[in-house]
Amino acid sequence: MKNILFPILLLFISAQTIAQSKVGTIDTDFILSKMPELTKVQEDLKAYNTKLEADLKVKVDDYQAKVKAYQDGVAAMTEPMKKTKQEEIINLENDIAKFRQNGSQLVQLEQNKLLQPLYTKIGKALEEVAKAEGYTQVLTITSSGLAYVDPKFDLTKTVMTKLGIPLQ
Repeated sequence: MKNILFPILLLFISAQTIAQSKVGTIDTDFILSKMPELTKVQEDLKAYNTKLEADLKVKVDDYQAKVKAYQDGVAAMTEPMKKTKQEEIINLENDIAKFRQNGSQLVQLEQNKLLQPLYTKIGKALEEVAKAEGYTQVLTITSSGLAYVDPKFDLTKTVMTKLGIPLQ
C-alpha cells in the first residue's frame, strides 16, 4: 500500500508545483529603445567618444612634432641623444597603438556605465509587475529570441506603461 500511495502523493505535489509556476517574457532592448532617457545616454556617449578622439589627436600631434624635431636635429645629435630620442618616439608610437586598441573597449565600458541605471529602472518596474501579476519567472527576449512566445505572457507593454513610456 505504501508503494502505491507514495508515488501518487509525489505526483500530486509535483503537479501542484508546476501548476503554480507562471512564466512571462520581456523585451528589455525594445523598452530601452523607447525610453526618453536613452537620448541623453547617446549624447553623453558621443561626447565621451569625441573626448577620446581629441585625446588621440593630442598624442598623434605630439608624436608628429617629436618626429619632425628629431629629423630636423638628427645631424647635430650625439649617438646617446639619438638613441634617447628614438626610444621616446617608439614609446609614443606604442602609446598611440595601445590607445587605439583600448578605445573601443573604453567606449563599451562607458556605454555599459551609462545604460546600467536604465536597465536597473526596467528591472525594478519588471519586478513590481511580475509580483503584482503573479509571475514566478520572466525570460528576456533577445535578438536570438525564443522559439515561441505566447503574446499574452509578454510583459513588455505592461512594464512600458509602468515606466510611463508611450506605446506606439
